[in-house]
Amino acid sequence: MTDHTIILDHYEGREAAALMDRGRLADLLIDGGDAPRLGTIYRAVAQRPVKGQGGMFLTTPDGTAFLRQIKGLAPGQTLLVQVTGHAEPGKAIPVTAKILFKSRYAIVTPEAPGLNISRSIRDDDRRDALLELAHAGMEGSAMGLILRSAAEEAEAEEIAEDIAAMRSLAEEITADAEGAAEVLLEGDGPHGLAWRDWAMPADVITEPGGFAREEVLDQLEALRQDAVPLSGGASMWIEPTRALVAVDVNTGGDTSPAAGHKANLAAARELPRQLRLRGLGGQVVLDLAPMPKKDRRGFESTLRAAFRADQVETALVGWTPLGHYELQRKRDRIALAALLEGAAG
Repeated sequence: MTDHTIILDHYEGREAAALMDRGRLADLLIDGGDAPRLGTIYRAVAQRPVKGQGGMFLTTPDGTAFLRQIKGLAPGQTLLVQVTGHAEPGKAIPVTAKILFKSRYAIVTPEAPGLNISRSIRDDDRRDALLELAHAGMEGSAMGLILRSAAEEAEAEEIAEDIAAMRSLAEEITADAEGAAEVLLEGDGPHGLAWRDWAMPADVITEPGGFAREEVLDQLEALRQDAVPLSGGASMWIEPTRALVAVDVNTGGDTSPAAGHKANLAAARELPRQLRLRGLGGQVVLDLAPMPKKDRRGFESTLRAAFRADQVETALVGWTPLGHYELQRKRDRIALAALLEGAAG
């Protein structure tokens, strides 16, 4: 038995995966249906630049996409782009021209040469051994390679096979840049992402009905609610709006002088998990419980430590004149509420 359990199942007919940490839901992936998956690679056709935004609209088989940093790109030109996030209703698909080929152990980077080892691998002997594998696997290629943290405990043969597979795929796709708009590679679904990104030691459950047996459905039901209970009777309310995600922290029945500070620290520890499970990104504004300004530094340290373990790119922006705290978080998932609504429909 391990602390983690990975359940591969389906929810309302959609492929889904859940990661449990000692019985508590830590991450959840549900297929977005018709929405293009993160990591999908298109051969796209440039349409027109957007003045003042430094970007260009592109034609793809899944609709209009938007690319930033378009120096040297002309209308009608074809190029390879990769989906980097999920578009809000009525908006273009966000894409990048810096495509990556990502697997469990290896990431091949066609536009960024060089061989790199994850910084989380600190043992010098292990880094040297991995670097030898990287050199052998990428010999004769101008593409770059990153070996991920999961490679630290993996067998050399598995890593070599992963490098070879990603290199072959990258060479095949990048050689196919000319022609009409086309999907060249579909992004991974929930089961593929679970294998790729949840690389910790874990028990894996693949039998149908795993979500019900492992109480994933019960915890998923709690995510339908805006209110999130915190320790000490405190709570926070997470309410997405069209413009931003509002988070309101309350002390509950605790009327002690330190109640606000304790509630805010509890909210800081829980916030990354809640945003991840709910699939929320963009601008996040925290309306915290009252606390003295001298306690702000401790709150910031706790928040920074909590987000350090979160894989979603998040910028801790800071305090507003009204005393709110702001975050900016990448939209790399469809909001859970939209997925549940779609499944119910």
